[in-house]
Amino acid sequence: MSHRANRVGEQMKKELSDIIGRKIKDPRIGFVTVTDVQVSGDLQQAKVYITVLGDEEQRENTLKGLAKAKGFIRSEIGGRVRLRKTPEIIFEFDESINYGNRIESIIKKIQDEDEYEDQD
Repeated sequence: MSHRANRVGEQMKKELSDIIGRKIKDPRIGFVTVTDVQVSGDLQQAKVYITVLGDEEQRENTLKGLAKAKGFIRSEIGGRVRLRKTPEIIFEFDESINYGNRIESIIKKIQDEDEYEDQD
């Protein structure tokens, strides 16, 4: 990814956090954290990775609310980030946190089993 795309992604991440946290009043949208924004090299698309506090239903409702607000979010980004054309925004759940938690729990389980075997 180009240096410029990285810079645009970082700026968008900061602005998206502010827009989602303060400007959008949709009750479906829960507590959202923007974890990363990856902008394509041609600056046409931005994948926005989010985490949502809550269960699966809250996650899905948040995604629906964000999809409905996409036009508003894009126009807000357009006014804040100086680009000729505002990238198309794609929201995705950041599964890396769940993946990391799963790996951590597996490692803990293995350690607990080792400790149990050492006691025999």
